[in-house]
This record gives sequence, C-alpha cells and structure tokens, in this order.
Amino acid sequence: MAQLFFKYGAMNSGKSMDILKVAHNYEEQGKPVLLMTSGVDDRSGQGMIASRVGLEREVTPIYAETNVFDLIKQTDQQIYCVLVDEAQFLKREHIVQLAKVVDELNIPVMAYGLKNDFRNELFEGSKYLLIYADKIEEIKTICWFCSHKALMNLRINNGKPVYEGEQIQIGGNESYYPVCRKHYFHPDLPCETEEKD
Repeated sequence: MAQLFFKYGAMNSGKSMDILKVAHNYEEQGKPVLLMTSGVDDRSGQGMIASRVGLEREVTPIYAETNVFDLIKQTDQQIYCVLVDEAQFLKREHIVQLAKVVDELNIPVMAYGLKNDFRNELFEGSKYLLIYADKIEEIKTICWFCSHKALMNLRINNGKPVYEGEQIQIGGNESYYPVCRKHYFHPDLPCETEEKD
C-alpha cells in the first residue's frame, strides 16, 4: 500500500542528495519516477534539484497554480514513486493533492524539505505534511559550530545572525547555517571540542 512520506532536515542535511539517490535506485531497476520541486526555489534555476556535492537534475516545478494530482494522473507512463524536493514551499492544497495521489492513484510520495524556518516557525508545506504524512523521518546533520545535532536554521547576513524578516529568502551556506538550539540563540559561543563528564 502506498504511503506519503515527509523527510525533513536542517540545511545541509543532504536532502537533495538523498532524493537523487532514491530516484537513481528506482530508475536503475527500470521503474520510472516523477521528480518535482517547488517553483519558488531558483538557486540552481527553476525546475532543478541540485545537491551541494554537485549532483543535479532537471525536474518538474510546482507553482502556486499547479494541480499536482491532475498532473500526475495525466502522465502517460506508469509512475512508481513521486519525489518532491523543497516541499516546505508548497501550499496546503499541494499537500492534500499529494495525499490524494497516494490514496487514489496508489503511488508512494516522498516529500523532502525543511521543517522550520529561521524564526523557528513551520513552513506551510511542512505544517501540512506533518498533519497528512503516513511516515515522518528526520534526516540528521551536525551544527555548524559544534558536534551536536542541528535542529534549526540560522539565517546570517554579513556574518551576523538574523532573527526577523520575510520567511522565504532563497540561499545556501552564504545565508543559512544548520545549528543546534544552543548556537541558534548564542552563535558567538565558542565551539565545544569534547563533552565533559
């Protein structure tokens, strides 16, 4: 039975690399997938999934007016899995449409994205994935400043932390660091080299 998966992680956790790996595994077995990403993310150009390790692929962009269910239902070939990157930027109706793909077309959907923004508020797409997903999985990475698990995304501007502003600002390492809770609130604290007993 198909399921809706939400795989979330902080910046730099390897989400885009993972989605490209999953696509490769399906396709290597002759099982076509439909790769999609939010049309909002244009870091590598609209309709591109690009990993920080250099892997990239042209995919189908999802715009505000896109009906994802209709698009997938009208596809000519059999789709074995739908893979969606940057799912945090999707709208509620997109998430409902993805759930409908699972329930009515019996196609598994794996959505990848950030859970929370730089203010630690949920993105709209992430909020509804947390509600509708059958399975939720964290993709882990480490804090930019220490070796603890990164839980949050720290927005930076000229090396200084930013805690207010528009929710969406497209950027990579020049704009965001994955951080633990301690370094989110105190990025100026020295890094810990080892744990004390």
